[in-house]
Amino acid sequence: MPVIKKLFGGIDLTWKRLLAFAVLAGVYTGIMAMLPSAKDTSFADITISFEVWILFGILIIMNSSSPKDSALKCFVFFLVSQPLVYLIQVPFSELGWGLFGFYRYWFIWTLLTVPMGFFGYYMKQNKWWGLLILTPILLLLGVHYSQFLAKTLYFPPHHLLSAIFCFITLLLYPIAIFDDKKIKTAGAVISIVIITAASILSFVNRNTYRTTPLVNGGSAGAVFDDSYKVYLEDESFGRVSIDYQSALEDYIVNAEFTRGGQTNLILEAPDGSKTVYELNIGYDTFDIKAAD
Repeated sequence: MPVIKKLFGGIDLTWKRLLAFAVLAGVYTGIMAMLPSAKDTSFADITISFEVWILFGILIIMNSSSPKDSALKCFVFFLVSQPLVYLIQVPFSELGWGLFGFYRYWFIWTLLTVPMGFFGYYMKQNKWWGLLILTPILLLLGVHYSQFLAKTLYFPPHHLLSAIFCFITLLLYPIAIFDDKKIKTAGAVISIVIITAASILSFVNRNTYRTTPLVNGGSAGAVFDDSYKVYLEDESFGRVSIDYQSALEDYIVNAEFTRGGQTNLILEAPDGSKTVYELNIGYDTFDIKAAD
């Protein structure tokens, strides 16, 4: 706990340290956004979601000296780090400077860090209203936790580290921010309720990817009609069926994938002959080709 207390209120957060922190955060995030190996993993989640940035914001708030100091430092941290994320990518992206079109969304959040940093400082006063300030943050973390857990269940172990990060910080914040035992306990109970509800939602509302992996006479070279059978070699990935698409006036294979990964899709002709297709399923993309 001494290390936790040091992080949550025991750091001399000078402006020089804050700026260095902002540059490091921006550079790291920009690199993760570009690395192909980081795509659809926990390491790239920092580029699109809030869970790590919430931690950064709370650490700044807890190590500031006043509400005004907290608001200014939160604002400057995000004002430096967020544009840097895009600036790092500009030389390597086909969009070039057009990447900054995506910055508008984060700039709005950067402006919102001023009131959030100001009012967030009052969590340091160890009063019940501090827990009221923290609760919306816990709810947002709960949403992220549910999303990451659902993705992990769909395509393990992708996003598992992000789900664990949200789980841990949900429990950590009430304990690390407050000294009063009653407030700590109440905060922990709120976090446990959020974690439980988010976990149930993730298991009940499992991710399903609906798509059309094959079209009769399409680019994959498949030829079939409703006299054919279609199935997945590993049925745990979901289900497939042959249907007639009136808009195309032709037959297609419809799919509902409940897992990501690699399996084979098999077309079986009326005479029993089979054509095997290698199928690589992502969260919202797929790749299919005839097996060698």
